[in-house]
This record gives sequence, structure tokens and C-alpha cells, in this order.
Amino acid sequence: MAADLARTPNTGLRAQLCGDAHLSNFGVFASPERKLIFDINDFDETAPGPWEWDVKRLAASLTIAGRSNGYSEQARRSVVEATVRSYREAMVGFAAMRNLDLWYVQFDTEQALREYRQGLDRKLVRQAEADLAKARTQDSLQAFAKLARLVEGEAQLVSDPPLIVRLAELVGAEAEREPVEDAVRGLVEEYQQTLQSDRRHLLEQFRLVDVARKVVGVGSVGTAAWVALLVGMDGDDPLFLQVKEAQPSVLEPYVGGGAYVNNGERVVAGQRLMQAASDIFLGWTHSRLGVMGQPRDYYFRQLKDWKGSAVIDGMSARAMAVYGVMCGWTLARAHARSGDRFAIAAYLGKSDSFDRALASFAEAYADQNECDYATLRAAVDNGRLRAEVGR
Repeated sequence: MAADLARTPNTGLRAQLCGDAHLSNFGVFASPERKLIFDINDFDETAPGPWEWDVKRLAASLTIAGRSNGYSEQARRSVVEATVRSYREAMVGFAAMRNLDLWYVQFDTEQALREYRQGLDRKLVRQAEADLAKARTQDSLQAFAKLARLVEGEAQLVSDPPLIVRLAELVGAEAEREPVEDAVRGLVEEYQQTLQSDRRHLLEQFRLVDVARKVVGVGSVGTAAWVALLVGMDGDDPLFLQVKEAQPSVLEPYVGGGAYVNNGERVVAGQRLMQAASDIFLGWTHSRLGVMGQPRDYYFRQLKDWKGSAVIDGMSARAMAVYGVMCGWTLARAHARSGDRFAIAAYLGKSDSFDRALASFAEAYADQNECDYATLRAAVDNGRLRAEVGR
């Protein structure tokens, strides 16, 4: 979509972009204060660029999801217009804030549910409460029960090929394993140096015990990703870190190279700038480790920390409109922190012209999306491309 957006007009106003701001890249997670907050949660493509690109990406994704869920065109347009209106009105509000007030504002999901539950459908409220309760269970102890076990008193990751394969199994002979494991520990130590001193002190209280290669989401298949298991006092004190390859942003050919030589640092810096509160273990490094393939940039984050996301399939149009409003507000706050919020707010104005224009754009882009998919299916059917279905 970046190539398509690069050919469209823009205002010339730039902000830090998520780069992939579709509706499934928003969700809830724990703040350092242990509150559930709603925010953007994927920054692999983050880079400075035209603020409109993120909004168009979000609008198009809502329309495509609405078509998949069987919404009428009017219902889809209503969802998109509500989302973009939320972005526009939030940006106007942020333009009136003092700098410090804007920096501290965040979407506290539990507080929002308490404030707005009287105006929401009871079914929506119950579903939201269930989703938040489930998110609170997504922590390191839950991950340990799923991904690890104790072997002769020592914590160990459980292989599940091809999705999860322990480093020990990838390396093979025990004689060859020790130098590789030492190199992995060195990699973690290098990453620790990118943390704030207090967080580095906390991480130093954990001991690295196992590493495994882990296949991640559809959009990241083909990139290198690992999971590291660390323990503190004992097996009841686990910490899981995801180690994920950071490649150049897909936006880079269209917005230019950024200020960071290391793409892991680019991801971390963009995330910290756009999120209201970021993972305390967010950091980066560069690996020349042979078992991890070619030299690569990586970023680190917690694998599980009260994380949750909305189930889009089957979501009602009314629920998606509520969800879209949350996404629009959140995206506006992220852009307001990094861009010229006064100029963007002035451009958006008080009328609904921008809202309606984005709804029309989203419908047109969804049409093109369906044409592209039909072309791909035809290429598979006639043998020009090969498709495989796996786990």
C-alpha cells in the first residue's frame, strides 16, 4: 500500500508513522503502572512520513473487514466516517493541549469502560469486560505453561517444529553448542546496554536459560524471530523476550532513509515516540551470529505482558464503529506527539469533508484490493504461481 499512497496527493505535513496502521495492529497491553491501555502495537514499518498515509491505511482496513463481515456499503461508510471523525476531533483537541498534557494522555481501557458503559449495548460491555479479563492472563506465567517445562529442575522451552525449534536442536552436537550459546548471551548483554539503567538493573536479575527460533505472524514470515526464556529467583519467576528481526521500513523508498543505522533502533525509537507507554524491556541490537543467519538488526520486547486484541471476524458493524473510534483517537494522539498538531488540526477543520472523503477512498481501495486478489487467485489456478497451505 505504501507504493500506492506515494502516488496520491498529501498535505506536506509529516509525523512519525506506524506504517502499518490497520485495525488489527491496535490492542491492549499493560503499562509500567500495570494499567490496561489501548494503543498501536506494531511498529516494524515505522518512519516519518505524511500523516494521511496511516489514516488511509486504517480506513481501508476497516472497509475491507466490513466487506468480509458482510456489512452493507452504508454500514461500512458509517464505520469509516466515525473512525476518521474521531481522529479529526481528537487532533483538534490535542492541538489545544499543552505539550506536557499531551505527552501524558493515554487511553485507559478500564476507565473508558466505566465512563461509557451506560451508553453502550450490554452485549458489547460484557464482551469488552471478557476481553480485558483475558488480556490480564496473558503474562509470562501463562506463557511458561504453554511454551516451557521443567527438565531436571531447569526451565526449558518446548520445541514444536516448525513453529518453535530450540537453539540446542538447531546447533546439533553439544561440542558446537557452547560457543553459540555464549554468543547468544553476549547478544543479550549488548541489548541490555540499550535499556534505561533501572531497567537494565532489573534485567540483570534474570538468567538466560534457553532460546528457540519462533515463527511469527503472517506478515513477518520469512524474517528471523526468536524467543528467549530467562528466569529470576526460580521457575516461578520467568521472563520471555521476543527477539525479532528489523528490516528497512517499506516506507523508506518513498519517504527517504531515516536517522538510524540500526533498524532495530528505528523500530524502538518510533514505538517510544508514538505509544503513550512502552514495554519496559524494549531495546535493540545487531547480530553477526552464524546460527541466526546473515548479520541482522533485531529489537527485543516482552513476549507476553497482558496483551490482547479484538476479534474482527464476525464483529458487528456497531461494535466495529466503537472500535474504530478508539483506533482513530489513538492514532491521532500518536501523530500529535510527533507532528505539527496545530497545522494538521487546521487542515482537518470542523466539517465532515475529510471524513466523507476517506470513506470514499476506502471503498475505492477495497475495490482494488478485491481485483488484486482475483488476479492472484487466477495466477494460482492457471499454474503461474504456486500456493501452499500449511500450519
